[in-house]
Amino acid sequence: MTENLVWITGASAGIGKAMAVSVPWPGSRVVGICRSAVPAGVEHLSLDLSRPSEWPKLAEAILHDAQKFAGLRLVLVHAAATVGPLAFAEQANQREYADSVVLNAAAPMAIGAAFLHATSGCDCERILLQLSSGASRSIYPGWSSYGPSKAAVDHWVRTVGEEQSRRGGARVLGVAPGTVSTSMQASLRSSSEESFPNRSKFVDLHEKGILTSPETAAADLWGVIRSDLPSGSVVDLRELASGG
Repeated sequence: MTENLVWITGASAGIGKAMAVSVPWPGSRVVGICRSAVPAGVEHLSLDLSRPSEWPKLAEAILHDAQKFAGLRLVLVHAAATVGPLAFAEQANQREYADSVVLNAAAPMAIGAAFLHATSGCDCERILLQLSSGASRSIYPGWSSYGPSKAAVDHWVRTVGEEQSRRGGARVLGVAPGTVSTSMQASLRSSSEESFPNRSKFVDLHEKGILTSPETAAADLWGVIRSDLPSGSVVDLRELASGG
Protein backbone atom coordinates (compact mmCIF):
# COMPACT_ATOMS: atom_id res chain seq x y z
CA MET A 1 0.00 0.00 0.00
CA THR A 2 1.20 3.50 -0.81
CA GLU A 3 2.58 5.59 2.03
CA ASN A 4 1.20 8.85 0.61
CA LEU A 5 -2.25 9.57 -0.80
CA VAL A 6 -2.75 12.95 -2.46
CA TRP A 7 -5.97 14.47 -3.78
CA ILE A 8 -5.69 17.53 -6.02
CA THR A 9 -8.66 19.49 -7.31
CA GLY A 10 -8.26 21.37 -10.57
CA ALA A 11 -5.60 18.88 -11.69
CA SER A 12 -6.32 19.20 -15.41
CA ALA A 13 -4.52 22.51 -15.98
CA GLY A 14 -2.39 25.27 -14.51
CA ILE A 15 -0.99 24.97 -11.01
CA GLY A 16 -3.16 21.98 -10.13
CA LYS A 17 -1.80 19.99 -13.06
CA ALA A 18 1.77 21.03 -12.28
CA MET A 19 1.36 19.90 -8.68
CA ALA A 20 -0.19 16.60 -9.73
CA VAL A 21 2.88 15.63 -11.76
CA SER A 22 5.42 16.82 -9.20
CA VAL A 23 4.32 15.22 -5.93
CA PRO A 24 7.59 15.02 -3.98
CA TRP A 25 7.08 11.58 -2.44
CA PRO A 26 7.98 8.77 -4.89
CA GLY A 27 5.33 6.12 -5.31
CA SER A 28 2.50 8.33 -4.09
CA ARG A 29 -1.04 7.65 -5.18
CA VAL A 30 -2.34 10.86 -6.76
CA VAL A 31 -6.02 11.50 -7.51
CA GLY A 32 -7.01 14.46 -9.70
CA ILE A 33 -10.51 15.85 -9.16
CA CYS A 34 -11.76 17.82 -12.16
CA ARG A 35 -13.98 17.64 -15.22
CA SER A 36 -11.24 17.39 -17.86
CA ALA A 37 -8.55 14.78 -18.40
CA VAL A 38 -5.64 14.57 -15.97
CA PRO A 39 -1.94 13.88 -16.68
CA ALA A 40 -0.66 10.35 -17.19
CA GLY A 41 -0.07 8.52 -13.93
CA VAL A 42 -2.77 10.46 -12.09
CA GLU A 43 -6.08 8.82 -11.23
CA HIS A 44 -9.10 10.77 -12.44
CA LEU A 45 -12.18 11.43 -10.33
CA SER A 46 -14.45 13.28 -12.74
CA LEU A 47 -16.51 15.86 -10.86
CA ASP A 48 -17.77 19.40 -11.47
CA LEU A 49 -16.99 21.13 -8.20
CA SER A 50 -19.01 24.21 -9.16
CA ARG A 51 -22.06 22.01 -8.48
CA PRO A 52 -22.71 21.44 -4.75
CA SER A 53 -24.49 18.19 -5.63
CA GLU A 54 -21.07 16.80 -6.60
CA TRP A 55 -19.37 17.56 -3.28
CA PRO A 56 -20.77 14.54 -1.38
CA LYS A 57 -19.32 12.26 -4.06
CA LEU A 58 -15.85 13.60 -3.33
CA ALA A 59 -16.43 13.32 0.41
CA GLU A 60 -17.50 9.69 -0.01
CA ALA A 61 -14.45 8.90 -2.15
CA ILE A 62 -12.09 10.42 0.43
CA LEU A 63 -13.79 8.58 3.29
CA HIS A 64 -13.67 5.28 1.38
CA ASP A 65 -9.92 5.57 0.81
CA ALA A 66 -9.12 7.03 4.23
CA GLN A 67 -10.78 4.14 6.05
CA LYS A 68 -8.39 1.71 4.36
CA PHE A 69 -5.30 3.93 4.58
CA ALA A 70 -2.37 2.76 6.69
CA GLY A 71 0.40 4.95 5.31
CA LEU A 72 2.25 8.06 6.43
CA ARG A 73 0.52 11.03 4.86
CA LEU A 74 -2.86 12.20 3.52
CA VAL A 75 -2.89 15.45 1.54
CA LEU A 76 -5.61 17.49 -0.13
CA VAL A 77 -4.62 20.38 -2.39
CA HIS A 78 -7.60 22.51 -3.42
CA ALA A 79 -6.58 24.36 -6.58
CA ALA A 80 -9.89 24.44 -8.48
CA ALA A 81 -11.09 27.98 -9.20
CA THR A 82 -12.58 30.18 -11.87
CA VAL A 83 -11.56 33.71 -12.80
CA GLY A 84 -14.85 34.97 -14.22
CA PRO A 85 -17.06 36.67 -14.75
CA LEU A 86 -14.92 39.77 -15.25
CA ALA A 87 -17.51 42.51 -14.93
CA PHE A 88 -18.90 44.87 -12.36
CA ALA A 89 -21.28 42.96 -10.09
CA GLU A 90 -24.39 44.72 -11.32
CA GLN A 91 -23.52 44.00 -14.95
CA ALA A 92 -22.27 40.43 -14.66
CA ASN A 93 -24.17 37.41 -15.90
CA GLN A 94 -25.85 36.49 -12.63
CA ARG A 95 -25.76 32.72 -13.17
CA GLU A 96 -22.05 32.85 -13.92
CA TYR A 97 -21.50 35.14 -10.96
CA ALA A 98 -23.28 32.77 -8.57
CA ASP A 99 -21.38 29.76 -9.96
CA SER A 100 -18.11 31.63 -9.45
CA VAL A 101 -18.87 32.43 -5.82
CA VAL A 102 -19.88 28.82 -5.19
CA LEU A 103 -16.69 27.39 -6.70
CA ASN A 104 -14.28 30.00 -5.31
CA ALA A 105 -15.72 30.46 -1.80
CA ALA A 106 -18.16 27.73 -0.80
CA ALA A 107 -16.50 24.72 -2.41
CA PRO A 108 -13.10 25.13 -0.69
CA MET A 109 -14.75 25.36 2.72
CA ALA A 110 -17.16 22.48 2.24
CA ILE A 111 -14.61 20.22 0.58
CA GLY A 112 -11.96 21.14 3.15
CA ALA A 113 -14.31 20.30 6.00
CA ALA A 114 -15.23 17.02 4.32
CA PHE A 115 -11.55 16.07 4.03
CA LEU A 116 -10.93 16.84 7.70
CA HIS A 117 -14.01 14.87 8.76
CA ALA A 118 -13.28 11.87 6.54
CA THR A 119 -9.65 11.59 7.67
CA SER A 120 -10.12 12.47 11.34
CA GLY A 121 -9.73 8.87 12.45
CA CYS A 122 -6.47 8.30 10.56
CA ASP A 123 -3.27 7.90 12.52
CA CYS A 124 -1.01 9.72 10.08
CA GLU A 125 0.05 13.19 9.00
CA ARG A 126 -2.80 15.13 7.37
CA ILE A 127 -2.31 18.30 5.33
CA LEU A 128 -4.87 20.54 3.65
CA LEU A 129 -3.66 23.27 1.31
CA GLN A 130 -6.06 25.91 0.02
CA LEU A 131 -4.75 27.94 -2.90
CA SER A 132 -5.13 31.62 -2.05
CA SER A 133 -4.49 34.74 -4.14
CA GLY A 134 -3.06 38.22 -3.78
CA ALA A 135 -6.50 39.35 -4.95
CA SER A 136 -7.82 38.42 -1.50
CA ARG A 137 -6.05 41.50 -0.11
CA SER A 138 -6.42 43.91 -3.04
CA ILE A 139 -9.40 45.68 -4.53
CA TYR A 140 -9.93 44.92 -8.22
CA PRO A 141 -13.14 46.45 -9.62
CA GLY A 142 -14.73 43.95 -11.98
CA TRP A 143 -13.37 40.96 -10.07
CA SER A 144 -15.68 40.91 -7.07
CA SER A 145 -16.63 37.25 -7.41
CA TYR A 146 -12.99 36.14 -7.08
CA GLY A 147 -10.96 38.28 -4.65
CA PRO A 148 -13.59 38.43 -1.89
CA SER A 149 -14.17 34.68 -2.27
CA LYS A 150 -10.46 34.05 -1.72
CA ALA A 151 -10.52 36.37 1.30
CA ALA A 152 -13.32 34.29 2.80
CA VAL A 153 -11.31 31.11 2.29
CA ASP A 154 -8.25 32.73 3.87
CA HIS A 155 -10.24 33.41 7.03
CA TRP A 156 -11.60 29.87 6.95
CA VAL A 157 -7.99 28.61 6.90
CA ARG A 158 -7.09 30.77 9.90
CA THR A 159 -10.15 29.65 11.85
CA VAL A 160 -10.08 25.95 11.02
CA GLY A 161 -6.30 25.86 11.29
CA GLU A 162 -6.64 27.11 14.87
CA GLU A 163 -9.26 24.45 15.54
CA GLN A 164 -6.94 21.73 14.30
CA SER A 165 -4.01 23.10 16.30
CA ARG A 166 -6.02 22.88 19.51
CA ARG A 167 -6.66 19.19 18.92
CA GLY A 168 -3.40 18.07 17.36
CA GLY A 169 -5.14 17.48 14.08
CA ALA A 170 -4.40 18.29 10.47
CA ARG A 171 -2.22 21.13 9.23
CA VAL A 172 -4.38 23.61 7.32
CA LEU A 173 -2.58 26.14 5.11
CA GLY A 174 -3.52 28.89 2.66
CA VAL A 175 -0.89 29.91 0.12
CA ALA A 176 -1.05 32.55 -2.61
CA PRO A 177 1.25 31.50 -5.48
CA GLY A 178 1.75 34.99 -6.92
CA THR A 179 1.32 35.88 -10.58
CA VAL A 180 1.54 32.63 -12.49
CA SER A 181 1.38 32.09 -16.26
CA THR A 182 -1.98 30.30 -16.47
CA SER A 183 -5.21 30.60 -18.43
CA MET A 184 -6.51 32.77 -15.60
CA GLN A 185 -3.86 35.39 -16.34
CA ALA A 186 -4.70 35.16 -20.04
CA SER A 187 -8.35 35.85 -19.22
CA LEU A 188 -7.40 38.96 -17.26
CA ARG A 189 -5.33 40.26 -20.17
CA SER A 190 -8.07 39.60 -22.72
CA SER A 191 -10.74 41.42 -20.72
CA SER A 192 -11.86 44.97 -21.53
CA GLU A 193 -10.82 48.06 -19.59
CA GLU A 194 -14.50 48.80 -19.03
CA SER A 195 -15.20 45.48 -17.34
CA PHE A 196 -11.80 45.17 -15.61
CA PRO A 197 -10.10 48.57 -15.11
CA ASN A 198 -6.87 47.03 -13.77
CA ARG A 199 -6.29 45.06 -16.98
CA SER A 200 -3.14 47.02 -17.92
CA LYS A 201 -1.35 45.84 -14.76
CA PHE A 202 -1.59 42.22 -15.87
CA VAL A 203 -0.71 43.06 -19.47
CA ASP A 204 2.46 44.74 -18.19
CA LEU A 205 3.40 41.73 -16.06
CA HIS A 206 3.08 39.49 -19.09
CA GLU A 207 5.00 41.80 -21.44
CA LYS A 208 7.83 42.16 -18.94
CA GLY A 209 8.10 38.37 -18.73
CA ILE A 210 7.93 38.23 -14.95
CA LEU A 211 5.12 35.72 -14.57
CA THR A 212 6.06 32.56 -12.68
CA SER A 213 5.66 29.24 -14.49
CA PRO A 214 3.15 26.74 -13.08
CA GLU A 215 6.01 24.30 -12.57
CA THR A 216 7.98 26.76 -10.43
CA ALA A 217 4.89 27.66 -8.43
CA ALA A 218 4.13 23.97 -7.89
CA ALA A 219 7.64 23.28 -6.61
CA ASP A 220 7.38 26.21 -4.19
CA LEU A 221 3.95 25.09 -2.98
CA TRP A 222 5.22 21.59 -2.28
CA GLY A 223 8.06 23.23 -0.39
CA VAL A 224 5.55 25.02 1.84
CA ILE A 225 3.61 21.80 2.39
CA ARG A 226 6.80 20.03 3.47
CA SER A 227 7.88 22.89 5.72
CA ASP A 228 7.02 23.40 9.39
CA LEU A 229 4.66 26.31 8.70
CA PRO A 230 2.04 26.12 11.46
CA SER A 231 -1.58 25.27 10.88
CA GLY A 232 -3.76 28.29 10.16
CA SER A 233 -1.02 30.13 8.25
CA VAL A 234 -2.01 32.17 5.21
CA VAL A 235 1.05 33.25 3.25
CA ASP A 236 2.15 34.57 -0.14
CA LEU A 237 5.02 32.83 -1.94
CA ARG A 238 6.43 36.20 -2.99
CA GLU A 239 6.66 37.34 0.62
CA LEU A 240 8.22 34.05 1.69
CA ALA A 241 10.86 34.41 -1.03
CA SER A 242 11.68 37.95 0.08
CA GLY A 243 11.74 37.01 3.75
CA GLY A 244 8.63 39.09 4.45
